[in-house]
Amino acid sequence: MLAQPAHSTSPAAGDGDAPLRAELGSAIRQLRKERGLTLVQLAERAALSHPFLSQLERGLTRPSMPSLHRIARALGTTQQALMAAAVVPQPDASPGSAHLVRSGEGLPVDNPGGTARMLGAPAYSVHPVEYTGTRERFEEYYDHPGDEFVYVVAGEIEIDLHTGDGPRLHVLGPGDSICYPGGTPHRWRAVGDGSRVRLLTVQNAMGEADRHS
Repeated sequence: MLAQPAHSTSPAAGDGDAPLRAELGSAIRQLRKERGLTLVQLAERAALSHPFLSQLERGLTRPSMPSLHRIARALGTTQQALMAAAVVPQPDASPGSAHLVRSGEGLPVDNPGGTARMLGAPAYSVHPVEYTGTRERFEEYYDHPGDEFVYVVAGEIEIDLHTGDGPRLHVLGPGDSICYPGGTPHRWRAVGDGSRVRLLTVQNAMGEADRHS
């Protein structure tokens, strides 16, 4: 990563998503222990503070997307996979049942210039995320093992990809979409008013299984 991101929202992020924050913290703690890492070791690998990670694992705060990306990379997974793990099991859910997310539900995560909302669940091989608002300047690059699909619902973005053909810039407006393979460094910014941008991304989770097979 190229720059130290903001850690998170305030610990008083609201009680409405407290169960989701607890599930996210539990998923991070479980994966950290599976990797044989202490909190201090994970903090060093992710270039984040030990107290912040402690609060995160206890569900007292939630990370920004850049911070979650750092944590995921340090744990050998993706931010979408960690967010998908933050799903409170429904008492009446049975194996093979549908996963329904209503408007306003899902784990909210701060994203530069706006917010992100996880729409998937661990049982599925894809991780859909809704982004509302984005920065009007480029931030750091991201990459992850799973292939990704981006669909522009509203507003306009410029997406910067480093594919096998070299660096490419694409401008996407409402109704436009783009796919790129896992491992592609990418970043996007708003063209015009960043608050008008709304995106849907879908990441293939199979890359994570392949990575650890």
